[in-house]
Amino acid sequence: MKHFYLILILISGLSFAQEKKETTSIEVDFLAGNVMQHAPDLGHLVSGHPTGTMISFSKKTYGSDEWQSAYNYPDYGVYLLYQDFKNPYLGHNFALGAHYNFYFLKRRLMFKIAQGIAYTSSPYDKETNNKNKAFGTKLMANTDFLLEYKKPNLIGNFGVQAGFFFTHFSNGKIKTPNSGINTYGLNLGLNYNFDKPLDYKKDTIASKINYREPIRYNFVLRTGINESPIIGSGQYPFYHVGFFVDKRFNRKSALQLGTDVFFTNTFKDFIRYQSVAYPLKNIDPNTDYKRVGVFLGYEMFINRISLEAQLGYYVYQPYKYDIAVYDRLGLKYYFTKKIYTGFSVKTHAFLAEALEFSIGARL
Repeated sequence: MKHFYLILILISGLSFAQEKKETTSIEVDFLAGNVMQHAPDLGHLVSGHPTGTMISFSKKTYGSDEWQSAYNYPDYGVYLLYQDFKNPYLGHNFALGAHYNFYFLKRRLMFKIAQGIAYTSSPYDKETNNKNKAFGTKLMANTDFLLEYKKPNLIGNFGVQAGFFFTHFSNGKIKTPNSGINTYGLNLGLNYNFDKPLDYKKDTIASKINYREPIRYNFVLRTGINESPIIGSGQYPFYHVGFFVDKRFNRKSALQLGTDVFFTNTFKDFIRYQSVAYPLKNIDPNTDYKRVGVFLGYEMFINRISLEAQLGYYVYQPYKYDIAVYDRLGLKYYFTKKIYTGFSVKTHAFLAEALEFSIGARL
């Protein structure tokens, strides 16, 4: 019984300590805007002005960990998103995921980055909804960016925010069709702080640390499944192998230079299909399906998590179905200083090719 009471005391102490480190808030944003027509065959999906609601539950940081003061005490938490596309083919989307809020200009300007999993009410169906070229599956990825002016505690614990939003839905071509949908527009909302704000703690020791590093060598394997543009052609695994060097300049930033080799198996059947379906194009069915690209990249280190963006160009692309420029946006998680895993989206000008799951080494 004594041990039971001791455990209760320890749990209570930990809970109290956690309350002193962070506070909790909620934000409710109302969205209204437009669908971005990023492909010629999406005109019939741009018929209305989408509306939606985003609810974000956040933990506000005050410097208990070094990364918090380095990034001006961001918030982190979970979000719920609902969007009505005002289109009979697109229907409604629901999303759940995680977010970060970063602050600028004396904490009046807030930038939200959110990533999650989405569900659509009206995916493509050959018989009942063959006009929906955007969503080939019920489940897909969701990415959101919001830039807002935020005023907390305007009346008591209630505050307001207003700004601009951008949302993206795509299954990464796991199954076609998958043109994806991007929306943009204005948002207006309320926020509420459940707790009194705490004092911010500045990490004076970390500010004296030299984060510059020598050039590091990276090897990464990215894999997953995708389907060719031909609906119902089948899903195949892909293997994207990358080698690059990076140079970390400070606490937050590193630049990258490297090369990718793409073994995308769906291209094999797609090339053969094109050679038969379009004989006047004189496509050789034995055309090499592999591609090689070179890229420049940027990595932003937060804590064990980092954000990564890369822009590449195909230097070897025998079958030129996509444009020669590709880009990649993703998250990485470091198990150790040398081993990491990640998740990224590879696209060609807003048209997703693959959702990549990766394992890599930084030496």
